[in-house]
Formats: sequence, structure tokens, C-alpha cells
Amino acid sequence: MKNRLNLFQFCSGLAIASCLHLSFFTPSLQAGDPFRQQNPQAIGDHTEAAFKAIFIGGDYPQGQQYLQQAQQTEADDPLVYAMIASMAYIDQDWEQLGEYATQTREVAKALMEENPLRGNLYIAVGHFMEGGYALAKDGPVRGAPQALNQLQEVLKFIKEAERIRGDDPELNLIKGYMDLMLAVNLPFADPQQAIARLENLARPQYLAYRGIAMAYRDLGDYPNALEYVNLALTATPNHPEVHYLKAQILKELEQWQAAQGFFNRALSRPQMLPKYLVAQIFFESCQNQRKIDQKPRNCDALRDPIKEGNQIWGPERLPSLD
Repeated sequence: MKNRLNLFQFCSGLAIASCLHLSFFTPSLQAGDPFRQQNPQAIGDHTEAAFKAIFIGGDYPQGQQYLQQAQQTEADDPLVYAMIASMAYIDQDWEQLGEYATQTREVAKALMEENPLRGNLYIAVGHFMEGGYALAKDGPVRGAPQALNQLQEVLKFIKEAERIRGDDPELNLIKGYMDLMLAVNLPFADPQQAIARLENLARPQYLAYRGIAMAYRDLGDYPNALEYVNLALTATPNHPEVHYLKAQILKELEQWQAAQGFFNRALSRPQMLPKYLVAQIFFESCQNQRKIDQKPRNCDALRDPIKEGNQIWGPERLPSLD
């Protein structure tokens, strides 16, 4: 897991606003639609609070608590189940990923009569995640046929959502991420149209900027990647995954000392992130530190206790790199 473009990080939510400490965005004070300033959709209090906890505060345990509440009070919003599936993906819990991917699709189907735009959109998301589940469970060879079948369904329902309202910010955020994933993995695809979609039509902006930064990083355009990750950091200056993304970009620019500072910031609250994500950030931080001081370190051995711990989240203390 290298923090590459993936719809699971994004489908589970995506939000922008000024970065607030979690204590300020309790459900009663900060509920609302994170995608639209005009014509907001009916997104519940706990769903919105979970969205902000994860994507503004970078606090996954708090986000999980809000999602548990949302399952009880806002069970008719497919965004709830897409976020739970996303967390299962990060935690490498493939069975839960498959279960909640299907639930995302089924709840979205029930939404079709009342809200066909979001119904079609999250049916597409559910199919996409079910394709990801097939690849994770069966591997790239055995799982590929099912994943390709799911992709056909994704494209069908995305097209229908576009027919309803092609300029919708939530739709363009999801489609922008999808298009970028294809563009950075297929040599004949042009990523610029997807980047323009994210920049001009997608909201919330900080997740659009973050996606663009990841796309430019994966395309090897590190100056543009740095520009857009800085825009994302302006809106979410305390988010550990954005610090991690900037560390990766600085490392590619061979600015190893500066990169280490952002790796350290990304790891400053390891107990608030899933352990597998903490383990990956720590591993890359260890490799970067080797470049700085040229001291031998077994980064695999230092990382493995983080991955193998019984807890869901990262440990309170990380191994020393000294």
C-alpha cells in the first residue's frame, strides 16, 4: 500500500473545508453535505461527522465510532457503507470489504426512486468495490474476469448519473478519481481531462487537490505534484496522510531531509491511523532515513511488529530509527 490512487480511500468520503480539530465538529454543530454548497443533499449528522473525522482530522477511530452510530440512525445512506468498506480495505479485511461493498450497492438501489443521482452513483461505487474484493480475494488472475464484469457495471451507472446531472460535485469527484486511476495505469490514456475534471468540477476541493497531487506523483511530474499537495495541506494542515503524500513527493525530488520532516509529521499520531497504513509510512520513513545518514537499518524487521500487532490501529509508540 503506497498511498496510490484508489477509490477506496476516496469513496468512503471526501471532504473539504478549513481543517478543524475534531472537538469542533460534533454532529449537531457540523452536519451537512460535504460536497455541495448549493442544493445540498440529505446526508446525516453522524455520516458527515465520520467523513470529517477521517478526511479532515485524520482520526480513524473517531470516524469508526461515528460510522457505528450512522448505521443505527442513517442506514439509508450508501455513503455510510462505502466508508465502512473503505476502512475494511485499509485494514485488509477482505471479507468485510466484500460485505459492505455489496451493502453499498443494495442501499444505493433502494435510494434510486428518491434520489436517482446518488443512487446511480453509489451503485457504481458498490460495483467498483466488489471488483476490488474479487481481486483481493482471488488474486489478479482468477479475480480479473469478475473485476472486469464489475467495471462494465460501474461505467453503466456512472453514465446514467452523468445523464441526470453531469456537473454534480460528488459525481465529478468519484469519476475524476476513477479516470485518473485508469490514466496512470494505461499508457494510451490521457490524464489531463481527469485532472481538469477534479480541478474545475469536483468538490470538496482539498480531496480534489489531493487526488491531482497523487496523479502527478504517479506520472512522475513531481513539481506539479508538490504544488497540489501544498494546496491540499493549506486546507487540511494536520492530516497525516497528506503529510505522507508530501513526504513521498519530496523523497522523489531527492529532498530527503525535508521529506523526513513530513514522514515524522505523518507518524506523530500513529494510534489514530490503521496499523497497516502506519506500517507502510514507517517503512518508507525508515528507507528515507537510511539515505540521510547512510546507517544500516533492517526496515522490514523494524516495520513487521507494527503489522503483526493485535490492534486495529497503530501503536502508541513506534520503533526508534536512531
